[in-house]
Amino acid sequence: MDEKILLVDDETAVLQGYQRLLRNDFVLETAIGGAAGLSALAQKGPYAVVVSDMRMPEMDGIQFLSKVKAASPETIRVMLTGNADLETAVNAVNDGNIFRFLTKPCTKETLGKTLTAALLQYRLVTAEKDLLERTLKGSIHVLTEVLSLVNPAAFSRAARLRQYMAHIAKAIGIANPWRFEVAAMMSQLGCVTLHPETIDAVYSGRELLPEEQARYDAHPEVARDLLASIPRLEPIGWMIAHQNQPLPGDDVMIDRETADLRLGAELLRVTLNFDDLLRKGLSRTESAHKLSRQYKDLDARVFTALVELDPEISGRAVRSCSIEQLTTGMVLDQEVRTKDGMLIVAKGQEITLAVIAKLKNFSKKGTVPETIAVTLPKDAASAPGKAATAAAANN
Repeated sequence: MDEKILLVDDETAVLQGYQRLLRNDFVLETAIGGAAGLSALAQKGPYAVVVSDMRMPEMDGIQFLSKVKAASPETIRVMLTGNADLETAVNAVNDGNIFRFLTKPCTKETLGKTLTAALLQYRLVTAEKDLLERTLKGSIHVLTEVLSLVNPAAFSRAARLRQYMAHIAKAIGIANPWRFEVAAMMSQLGCVTLHPETIDAVYSGRELLPEEQARYDAHPEVARDLLASIPRLEPIGWMIAHQNQPLPGDDVMIDRETADLRLGAELLRVTLNFDDLLRKGLSRTESAHKLSRQYKDLDARVFTALVELDPEISGRAVRSCSIEQLTTGMVLDQEVRTKDGMLIVAKGQEITLAVIAKLKNFSKKGTVPETIAVTLPKDAASAPGKAATAAAANN
């Protein structure tokens, strides 16, 4: 077994006894006392299972396993005690979410069966987490691909917003930036319900009719509703829904989670405004300075990050190639429109299999250019024949 088990007790002799009994069946490590156990968890973890004695000085087993739960939620926790009173057991289960509660002395058979069951539970928990994460990533990928195919202009804007958000998150030290970046990428998802001409009008600064404006203004709520059924994306939906709305007052922001949601919505609003100002012809510096005066409560590093960021791809070779030569990993260096002006794929969009299929379908009807300017992946840029070879292999 590769999973490690941590045994924690304040008596060295007890820990040595456990190791003699179980070392041939499990991968065991030991720590003397709760503080040493937490240190081992931080420096040597993760552990699949942590077994703790109840009665320890300075930090008892309930306190220790509660801290283990906070630091490593997937770790399965087992309590051992010589005082098998009901109150102790109830407190241990309620405060630490204990998987098993055992009394001392505990036989090798009982402890071995418990550790085996705990390891099976750990594998189940981690497998479910991995499945959820892969499902989540797959859902985001599909939604992004759909947006790119249905509404290329909205996708192009979302891609720029994600770049802005990623750079800001790094600049201000956001610990887990993935939700902020996904919120930026999904912020335009509701635009799939809008006619492409409406999006073109908005992005070019043309005035909309009142009913068109109302539909456009509603797109964040549409995105929130689309994301509501996907586990773990509810907070992202909240950020998106509030990207153009007044945020709740400070009196309701009572914890870190809601504070993060507020920050995400504010950063979405700032990046949207920044993108609008760039489209109107202002420089990055002019745009950031204007926004810094408008959003005085935000960290000044947000606006510095926007000045420093150039969202355009640079340092890659630009080539013209036919649609038949396109391969995944290339990035469009031009808009692709039909002869009557309809946008098919936006500039800056990465070539995927779905994009290639779409362009080939339009190419068969003779409605798009035969050659397209692209930037090549870095490895292909250094090997002139590599992209063509890959394209031929794909076909």
